[in-house]
Amino acid sequence: MTQYAATRDRVEHYFDRTATKVWERLTSDAPVSGVRATVRAGRDRMRALMLAQLPDDLRGARILDAGCGTGAMAVELAQRGADVVAVDISPALVEIGAKRMPAGLPGTITWVAGDMLDATTGVFDHALAMDSLIYYSAPDIAALLDRASPRINGKFVFTLAPRTPALMLMWRAGKLFPAGDRSPVMIPHTTAGVADALRKGGVKGALRDIERVKSGFYISNALVFERARK
Repeated sequence: MTQYAATRDRVEHYFDRTATKVWERLTSDAPVSGVRATVRAGRDRMRALMLAQLPDDLRGARILDAGCGTGAMAVELAQRGADVVAVDISPALVEIGAKRMPAGLPGTITWVAGDMLDATTGVFDHALAMDSLIYYSAPDIAALLDRASPRINGKFVFTLAPRTPALMLMWRAGKLFPAGDRSPVMIPHTTAGVADALRKGGVKGALRDIERVKSGFYISNALVFERARK
């Protein structure tokens, strides 16, 4: 992958050191500012939209929550009966998720701090990556899907920042700051651009849009990729 490792390490530094407390509060029930409340609401809607792509009954299914953060998605999957491997690059966020996990879930959650695509995590029925790929280039996303999809028997549901004029303006402005002064920068994408990167990378499968969620300062596109089977 071209810049995958460097971007991953930058994301780890940001979420494991700089933004842990902010993220812990945002993903809780604690009061937040009006701007952050719109982000929380948007993330809640996106999570529900992504979960709607999978069966309601997930008993016996093994699901990868790639970039699980503090574990809201993993808990909902386990509530449907899934055996979830919840992976995040930030050990601090994984620890928060493990502490928040309710008792008596119908399914199970295995918490892992590390690369969300670590081959040691095994084979899955489906995978979800909510706002985990938003910092990566189209070639890196194509390479990531190529690396992950042989181990995913069903859907890989993920989100990307859409290439809107407003987001492109913010992206270009963010690129002007020195690298040491910026949090990881989202890279806006079009579905066609990602599909083109998949073709150029020789990755066979079907990519389709699901829906866009916009809530104040939160905007994200949900997509699903299913690898072509021989």
